[in-house]
Amino acid sequence: MKLVFYGLWEDERSKLEELHKKYGFDYEATAEELSLLNVSLSEGCAGVSVLGKGAVGDDLLSALHGYGVKFLATRSIGYNHIDLAAAKKYGFKLCNSQYPPDSVAEFTLMLILMSLRKYKQALWLQQVNDYALEHLKGGVLSQKTVGVVGTGHIGGRVIELLSGFGCRLLCHSADYDPKVAQIAEYTDLDTLYQSSDILTFHVPLLPSTKHMVNAEALKKMKEGVVLINTARGELFETEALIGGVENRKIGALAMDVFEGEDGIYHMDRTDDIIRNRDMAYLRQFPNVILTQHMAFYTQLSMDSMMENSVEGLLDFNRKGTNRFEIRF
Repeated sequence: MKLVFYGLWEDERSKLEELHKKYGFDYEATAEELSLLNVSLSEGCAGVSVLGKGAVGDDLLSALHGYGVKFLATRSIGYNHIDLAAAKKYGFKLCNSQYPPDSVAEFTLMLILMSLRKYKQALWLQQVNDYALEHLKGGVLSQKTVGVVGTGHIGGRVIELLSGFGCRLLCHSADYDPKVAQIAEYTDLDTLYQSSDILTFHVPLLPSTKHMVNAEALKKMKEGVVLINTARGELFETEALIGGVENRKIGALAMDVFEGEDGIYHMDRTDDIIRNRDMAYLRQFPNVILTQHMAFYTQLSMDSMMENSVEGLLDFNRKGTNRFEIRF
């Protein structure tokens, strides 16, 4: 069986070669994202693996189908970059990847603590030798109520980590987890918004979750609420965030993702003009932390995603399904 890997990062190569030796498949690989310019590399391959940044639309799926590709894997948990209707039309089997939740969960906890203790402001002030404490009085996590939206793989782990701080924990999710219910209280979304000092989001990007944090949702939240997003940027409506920070409804905002981040995050744009005014405007606020979609980025996660992707494609060929198959 032959596979092709698009968007391959250097720190994925050693794991890919290890899996190649273990399972004996043939493969091609390129650092370039899948595009119409390089889709011909998939000719004669049964399966294709993409990293999860570039859009995989009808045109690309049609071309892959024409070259005989049957199976598609994304080396990411999210798969909103793939046109599912087109994938179904051309008869693809699709799988995503998983990784242990600790990388994102620990990063989420770090953002919560950085927001509460005003680390960004402290870092800025040190750059000009200002070591006064006047603007740096922080909050204590154990005295807060934290609302977790989404109690799946990552959200559940976030709750486990937070439970050690002694804070009150509320949660809301499409699925009920009895283990989570032992340490957090499930409630409806409106109650969660109204009661939480800190809100952290761990849900997939779906039509029902896009812009779930908007102007109407902010009205339901506490004054000075702390918002954390390490899931997908499009869960938050950017215009509403700007308004919330300006009028101090939002006390602190920390996001590892951003609406419209494609073409910016995971690229060196040092000498470029970044044409995302909203990103530039939000970044300048002292109580806003933006990181470059890096919460997942540990060797543990990278190895897991590559392993899931390879084994998923091989299982499609051998068994017709796999444990990470996306059914649509």
